[in-house]
Amino acid sequence: MFILILTILTSLVNRVGTIIILAFIMSKINLFRKLVTKRNISLSDKFILSILFGIFGIIGTYSGIPVKGALANSRVIGVFVGGLLGGPFVGILSGIIAGFHRWVIDVGGFTAVACAISTIIEGIMAGMLSEKFYKTESKWLFSLVMGIIAETIQMIIILIVAKPFIEAVNLVEIIGIPMIIANSIGIAIFIAITESIFKDQERAAAYQAQIALKIANKTLKYFRKGFNAETARETAQIIYEMTDLKAVAFTDRKKILAHVGAGEDHHKAGDRIKTTITKEVIKSGKYIVANSKEKIDCDIHRCGLKSAIIVPLKENNKVIGTLKLYKTDENSITQVDMELALGLGLLFSTQIELSKIEYQSELLAKAELKALQAQINPHFLFNAINTIVSFIRTKPDKARELLLHLGSYFRKNLQQSGEEVELTKEIEHVKSYLEIEKARFGDKLNVKFDIPDKITCFLPPLILQPIVENSIKHGIMEKLEGGTIIIKAIDDEKETILIVKDDGVGMDEEYIKHIFSKREGNDSVGLINVNNRLKNKYGEEYGLKIESELGVGTTVIMRIPKNSKEDSLNDKVHNC
Repeated sequence: MFILILTILTSLVNRVGTIIILAFIMSKINLFRKLVTKRNISLSDKFILSILFGIFGIIGTYSGIPVKGALANSRVIGVFVGGLLGGPFVGILSGIIAGFHRWVIDVGGFTAVACAISTIIEGIMAGMLSEKFYKTESKWLFSLVMGIIAETIQMIIILIVAKPFIEAVNLVEIIGIPMIIANSIGIAIFIAITESIFKDQERAAAYQAQIALKIANKTLKYFRKGFNAETARETAQIIYEMTDLKAVAFTDRKKILAHVGAGEDHHKAGDRIKTTITKEVIKSGKYIVANSKEKIDCDIHRCGLKSAIIVPLKENNKVIGTLKLYKTDENSITQVDMELALGLGLLFSTQIELSKIEYQSELLAKAELKALQAQINPHFLFNAINTIVSFIRTKPDKARELLLHLGSYFRKNLQQSGEEVELTKEIEHVKSYLEIEKARFGDKLNVKFDIPDKITCFLPPLILQPIVENSIKHGIMEKLEGGTIIIKAIDDEKETILIVKDDGVGMDEEYIKHIFSKREGNDSVGLINVNNRLKNKYGEEYGLKIESELGVGTTVIMRIPKNSKEDSLNDKVHNC
């Protein structure tokens, strides 16, 4: 008995080897690789897979070894692998094909019905395990264990269905162990071979991901300027040159913005959208894959575009256009192409949205600056003029000096429309303001500057003067004896720290808590504006920090980060 079992096992292993060789050859055929790696396969693809794996099952039957009126065979390998790779539909249909064939060639045979039933059940089992199979890390080991269980179930079915029972027992004793061992190992090897296809795909996907990042890096400077015909053309050209795609196109909701590659002689920028599927993507907001010329539905007969994936480009979840990747062979859009298209679509949508946010941010910053410039306190102007008038007779030279400071103050106040200014210019502006205030208040106002000579800092304009004004108005001048303001700059490794400190009346904690709120009666408009501008430009963590104590004074701290930036005029690289 042992020698017979060993002989059957050896013969089965040889026959399984033939199937494995066929599997290896199939794994190198593009059609098979496409069918195996397509997770969302169509119904026609499932039919092809079912017939293919059903034929593998039939080959396993014909290569079987006759044993006591039955066949020790490897039929289950094709059916079980088909179910694992293709899901329930493929498992059931390939099981029916191979099982029905087994019954037809041996109608009335001892195990014909049992083998047909077990083949279909094993196909169903594999199909039900398909989802778990794809989530498993070690797919070959999973397949080996499940193959052992499946073949064990086949032996049980033979014992239940085949009659007479004693002959079924004798048969299972002989073929059970050889079929369980040989077929489970065959299933595991078949899966290991197909797993190499997935690894190839993963390597290709990793390469495509790298390409996508390079594309995104190269196209960022274009989409930062907005989504239009010019930026779309530049981006399409980059994608076309960096991939093996035959054509790349962008559209907005109504017209073609750019088309590079095959078909650009009739898919021209500015033309209205021609293809139905593009309109469907714009309407539904979901990507579509077209695997035939008919589905692309170009109205130009000579058009060579035969496969495409079209993904929506969105802004605030609203479709604003599409990205279209084309090939000139039918059914040539792979899973890797889909991942590339979806990844680029998401990246471009993000870039487009960020460009709008950046543009709005620039508008907001300019609007805030204009608002600050418009908030020149008329009382300051009138008080300055009255002060100068009072000096004209008694101190004409001082009056002349103050007029120059007043002119300088207003000139700088109205001219500061740039994005950033040097700290030295901002200090000059503050000094012009302080000279006028010191003339008004005399010895009651003292100002000290602690600004290192070698410090280099670029900051938003009109950012210091409102803080200094607030210190004078609400700190120093509230004291009968007046006080001192210290304006200091500290050059830190990553940022410049600017401090305005006074020894005025100070503020309590409750007032500080609400100082930036726009509630009625809050007269800290200048501080609110400066705080908002800093946050808008550098981020929430860069708002003003205020420390104060009643009867002691107030300290206002701002931080200007030393972040590199592009300067289109002179390539200036640092904020500070």
